[in-house]
Amino acid sequence: MKAVYIVFNQSNTERIKFVLDRLSIRGYSWWAEVQGCGSVDGEPRFGTHTWPEMNSAVLTVVPEEKVQPIFDAVKKIDSINPEVGIHAFVWNIESIY
Repeated sequence: MKAVYIVFNQSNTERIKFVLDRLSIRGYSWWAEVQGCGSVDGEPRFGTHTWPEMNSAVLTVVPEEKVQPIFDAVKKIDSINPEVGIHAFVWNIESIY
């Protein structure tokens, strides 16, 4: 099993919901308002007057074969509008109780 964490500008919310639905990913946790700043060239997302935009994030644990389709979808979303911002991270899950 793998954990996939996706951080994205809130403008991509519907796209992420579509991806989860299309890939039949039912189990996930969703954070609607996530503050932060990209590590390379991302604009800050703090929900303030100066930096008004916000990110969201989703975490899901999936079988390994679903990781690449998720990453492919994230890359496609990013290619449509790269300045908006979306990133996905994956790590191993040792056990689930």
